[in-house]
Amino acid sequence: MDVLYSLLDIKNQQLHIIAQDKIFTNILNFVPILSTNDNSSISNRKLDRFCFEILPQIHHNVKCLILESVSIERILYAVEYPNLTQLKIFNFNKEIISRYFKDDSVFQHICKQITDLSLIGNENKLEYYARIIP
Repeated sequence: MDVLYSLLDIKNQQLHIIAQDKIFTNILNFVPILSTNDNSSISNRKLDRFCFEILPQIHHNVKCLILESVSIERILYAVEYPNLTQLKIFNFNKEIISRYFKDDSVFQHICKQITDLSLIGNENKLEYYARIIP
């Protein structure tokens, strides 16, 4: 994420084109290294730039999103992800599950296309993985 953020900030057309390539944009990891709580989350400034500038340019390439529960709503609302099949959520809790993964959720359209779901909790180091076969 940091590399993509930096490359798209450089005023060089060739680097801009390379940074948008599927190789660099099919998996987007928004979880900072050593993220154990909300204090180490991605900054609002970076997240805003991703949601308003970067994701609209590359959303069709994204196959996997790795998110923290604090940023899931902003990132999933930012654009449509027609090729998204994998979703990994860190620091999830029961509220996240009941809010986003129910039949009347605003994210129901995304949930229908997910075939690989990983939930890594922050309570007692819970980890859940689900492989969904359509």
